[in-house]
Amino acid sequence: MLAQSERTAPLLEAERAELEAVTEALGRSSRLAHLLHYIGEKYFAGRSDQLTEYAIATEVFGRSKTTFDAGEDAIARVEAHRLRKRLKEYYEGAGKNHLVQLSIPPGSYLPSFVHKQAALAADLPSSVSEDGIGKVAAPQSAPPAAPRPKRSRLWMYAFSSLALASLAIAAYFLFPRFHAAPGAATPAHTAAQAAPAPERQSGLAPATVPLRLLAGYSGEPQTDSAGAVWDADRYFSGGGAWRRPDAPVARTSDPLLFQQWRTGDFSYNIPLRPGDYELHLYFVTSDRSSDSYSTFTVRINGNIVLTGFDINTDALGENIADERIFRDVTPAADGMLHIEFVSERGAPKLNALELLPGLPHKQRPIRLLMQRASYTDHSGNFWRPDNYFMNGRLSDQRQEIIGAPDPDLFDTERFGHFTYALPVDTRDRYTLILHFVEFYFGPQAPGGGGAGSRVFKVMCNGQTLLDNFDIYKEAGSLHVLTKTFYHLQPSAQGKLNVTFEPIVNNATVSGIEVLDENQ
Repeated sequence: MLAQSERTAPLLEAERAELEAVTEALGRSSRLAHLLHYIGEKYFAGRSDQLTEYAIATEVFGRSKTTFDAGEDAIARVEAHRLRKRLKEYYEGAGKNHLVQLSIPPGSYLPSFVHKQAALAADLPSSVSEDGIGKVAAPQSAPPAAPRPKRSRLWMYAFSSLALASLAIAAYFLFPRFHAAPGAATPAHTAAQAAPAPERQSGLAPATVPLRLLAGYSGEPQTDSAGAVWDADRYFSGGGAWRRPDAPVARTSDPLLFQQWRTGDFSYNIPLRPGDYELHLYFVTSDRSSDSYSTFTVRINGNIVLTGFDINTDALGENIADERIFRDVTPAADGMLHIEFVSERGAPKLNALELLPGLPHKQRPIRLLMQRASYTDHSGNFWRPDNYFMNGRLSDQRQEIIGAPDPDLFDTERFGHFTYALPVDTRDRYTLILHFVEFYFGPQAPGGGGAGSRVFKVMCNGQTLLDNFDIYKEAGSLHVLTKTFYHLQPSAQGKLNVTFEPIVNNATVSGIEVLDENQ
């Protein structure tokens, strides 16, 4: 690949044209298109040294220039990773015949252009080899290169290649990637999403647990916001792999779990050591299927655990992440965990599957911090980054808590009018622990005031837990105030739906715990 300074004007123009074509294919108003356009503008202006994580986060994605912390907010890395995947898919599909191809190498935000032979042969600089891939010319002692084709023939080759590329781009826009009806068993016609052949189940070594699988995915492992690694799909039989339309997913801090589906009638047969496990299933739909009531059945070792299951109904809408949890999952007599997804009024869909070491007759605790990074407290408890929320805002300003054994544990907040849908096994009752801090109001605080400056209520599945709640009145500023509620019953959808409703100014919360009360 040639350095930018070694490229002739025609080569640079070809690169600019390719950048514009890919930006158009991504959709001019999309986040990824904005990112690619920004990278290209810096590159062609000779300001590649400005392509930093800080610059991308603040100038492309609107993060605060004064409070942005790359250690806590991975927006630039996450979106660059998504852009690399989309570029790979594009050049495996509509752009595979393009004479110039663009990539963003891992670990960098600098664009890389590869030129194919036909486009370069007519105007190669003397330092470029005849193969057109941007290699330095062979030394004088090398065998002589083959005679250069006549210029008229080169133009004929270039014109033919450009015509093929134009046809490919036209096909990309005229024939969308998602032709098949949602729920159909046939996989999307995308080379990058071709489903690998089902594995043989006999003689497999027991799976390593925790086991985290991205259904319908066949690429490299992915890491979520809590640092957990998710692997490509395996242990499955049947169904097809689909790429999900590129739309935002609500109620999750880990959209990577919901970028593809396995759909159709399918099953997982996972070899396990004897023991208790906890199974998490992740679902989402898109607005393409919201006009119909689509149900399916899920069985574990032949026992029905979900029947008449409709993802939209369970999640309260399309493009909303949904998680179902099942405790006390054990392998069958053959040493396998059998999970079946069977059609009813529609084809099943699954986005991700997680299998964790279980606690006998009890769900593992849920601990959430209203932060973007995970945390292990002084007692060894692991707290996950903020998740399962809808609406509200996450504060960027971290403040020192007075008299707390873990001063960094509750030093940020989610505030506004918001809800959490916390997934639980439907069979048990739960203790909900909420941790609050008053950051904004008080005589020495930024908002001034004091008692009565912030008042709100908290409800869970329709039951009022706190009414006219005033943090400052009970604890003052910058002190943790903890409220505990017992014997809460899940909804039929396996959720503790916790609503924070403002009365005066914004509601707020800094930490949430859910503990199974079953003995």
